[in-house]
Amino acid sequence: MSTKHFFHSTEGVVVLGLESLVARNSHLALDVPNKVVYSKTHSPSKVTVISGGGSGHEPAWSGYVGDGMLSAAVNGEVFASPCTKQVMAAIEHTPSDVGVILCITNYTGDNLHFGLAKEKAAGMGKRVAILRMTDDVALGRQQTSNLGRRGLAGNMFVLKLCGSASEAGYDFETCFNIGQAVNDNCVTVGSSLDHCHIPGREHHRHIPDTAVVLGMGIHNEAGLHELDPMPSVDDLITDMLKYCLDPNDKDRAFVEFKPNDTILLLINNFGGLSNFEIEALTASTRRLLEKNWNITPKRHYVQCFETSLNAPGWSLSLLNVSGIERTTKTSVTDLLKLLDAETTAPAWPRNGYRDIQDLSPSSNDAASSKTANDPAQGPNVDAAKLESALRAACGAAIAAEPDITKWDIEMGDGDCGEAVVGMCQGILKQVDAGLCKSGKIFHILDEIDEAVEEIGGTLGAIIAIAVAAFATNLRRAAAEAGSGFVVDEKVAGQAAGGALRNLMGYTSARKGGRTVMDTLIPFCETFEKEGLEKAVAAAEEGAKSTAGMKAKFGRATYVGDKVDAGSAPPDPGAMAASIFLKGYLNGMKGES
Repeated sequence: MSTKHFFHSTEGVVVLGLESLVARNSHLALDVPNKVVYSKTHSPSKVTVISGGGSGHEPAWSGYVGDGMLSAAVNGEVFASPCTKQVMAAIEHTPSDVGVILCITNYTGDNLHFGLAKEKAAGMGKRVAILRMTDDVALGRQQTSNLGRRGLAGNMFVLKLCGSASEAGYDFETCFNIGQAVNDNCVTVGSSLDHCHIPGREHHRHIPDTAVVLGMGIHNEAGLHELDPMPSVDDLITDMLKYCLDPNDKDRAFVEFKPNDTILLLINNFGGLSNFEIEALTASTRRLLEKNWNITPKRHYVQCFETSLNAPGWSLSLLNVSGIERTTKTSVTDLLKLLDAETTAPAWPRNGYRDIQDLSPSSNDAASSKTANDPAQGPNVDAAKLESALRAACGAAIAAEPDITKWDIEMGDGDCGEAVVGMCQGILKQVDAGLCKSGKIFHILDEIDEAVEEIGGTLGAIIAIAVAAFATNLRRAAAEAGSGFVVDEKVAGQAAGGALRNLMGYTSARKGGRTVMDTLIPFCETFEKEGLEKAVAAAEEGAKSTAGMKAKFGRATYVGDKVDAGSAPPDPGAMAASIFLKGYLNGMKGES
């Protein structure tokens, strides 16, 4: 496969591609700084459906923005999840009086950043739900027990049916339930001749010319099996269909297929196969479905739906529409009508063009929305004590950077110390600018959350979600209590406990997994029951317990664990959080 490109790096290419898409579709608009493509015809009276992820998967996700599909799409850099600020921009561009559904692929970065956006939006009084799309069957139950299955091209069925339901005026619960049922009744498996090549990237994985990968993902991660010598097309497709349909494969029998069920087929080109070859693979798949499984798809869709740059591969997805009917009580007939309904999304196979009426919100509407959620309102706290605590916490964490970096170099990629310093410097910059002077706790928490989230990365997202959820819980408590509400240690502890429960909905990491959760879980649980001082002690103990612990979470779960953890240092993220919390407590007590 060629590693030559007209663009010698990916810098700036994402925006160029989005500009091209929007220029030829009059119903689309582009927020360039946030890389958000949104529909100018989205109506606030309908459910907002938003999706997104890393770029390099075109036409996903922005190609599916339009009436009858997505309200907006959020684009990260190549194979990198977009940050929370971008997701929040998408939500602001497509307001809804009914609710917002965030359809996300089940990757760590997307879970965390879309999750943090959900928490922030909930704190502003918006109704938001996350719909995780998890159709991959190559990696079975055992291998995905911690993180769950990956989202692949079967996601497109979720976006089309959920978006069409919104366009038809279905209520929030019905749209979400249909989308969830589509995901629960969809299976996908991929195969590729080689990995893709990223412009400007010198390192390139290569599959031998005599081999093919079965169970390929869309982020250049290793597949499940490398078959060498390469089997015939019929033998390869036969294996792929077994992964999707075999009821005796207890590790992968995610969907029940009954005789006479209505089944749909979607064939996805990873980006590097010719139309000539992908159409032939489709015909072979349909023939083997009928021959071996007595299945004749009611609909079939063939094109580049969700690519992996220029990877010479493909995937097949099967959707059991009858299974959706059994779950949602929406008839197969109505589901097919939703699927066949016209959409202005340019990448869907049945899209068309029409005159549009611009229904995007005015700047006055946006200003009114911001005024209604003014964070400067709410209870006051002791400004001097809080500033002292934040300075002490940040100072302690920054001073610990050499150790944090050393631990991370031994077990990771060495950037944790840099990220911690960046977060703390961001907080101190706000403090130096007078953040704490007013004592308005909601404003202070929102600004801290912004400073932490802008650093990005998994650690930043986890901490930011915890802070956002903490603030949301305090807001709810203040609204219930009315005037006279005071943020004391008991109230803060209850908010911390609630924040932990929210956070655990976005990450599978738990105590014993060698992550920052080994610090945050004991801290929040103890804070809720026994107060701050004992909570900090519990956090310290939890962080130190990660020394010698084997890592159980992260993308390495998909590609294999290569770390000998027996003599491992403590987890750098867990230790950084513990050091910060200890510094905060010392600052509250007036100690250095």
